[in-house]
Amino acid sequence: MEWPAPTDFVHGDPVPPPQAWTRPGLVMTFNLECPGCVSRGIPFLKRLYAEFGDAVHLLAVHTSHGHRNLPREDVEPTLKKFAQDYAKLPFPVALDLSGTFARHWHTEGTPHWLAFAPGGDLIRSVYGSQDNAQTRLQYLLEEWTGRTGEEQA
Repeated sequence: MEWPAPTDFVHGDPVPPPQAWTRPGLVMTFNLECPGCVSRGIPFLKRLYAEFGDAVHLLAVHTSHGHRNLPREDVEPTLKKFAQDYAKLPFPVALDLSGTFARHWHTEGTPHWLAFAPGGDLIRSVYGSQDNAQTRLQYLLEEWTGRTGEEQA
């Protein structure tokens, strides 16, 4: 399975591959040069973390797939500053510098969401950050946890 190495996690603690998960999880591939990722995807993932972060794995993977392929020294400092200081992300962030992770999982662009069952089976793949995509993902997490987002707000 293609998964970021521990050294590719630039914010938060490294997350093991989904095969090691005992609870479900959601991974968002994104890029800082993607307006939909920054304006809708990241805020949505932060909200999901606030509502469901105690019950599911949530993380973001910054990918070059579909975007400029820049060297690590050009991406990592900006990504760290974004995650720590600007967006204050409560979930781990990993780098997919070559785009291998995103290509392996057949992402269509950014943001793209990958939902994994405990044990690693990919059970849903959703492209986009518009309301329809967000609603589908919200319902999935509610189904996984047996609660609604409003209960956590």
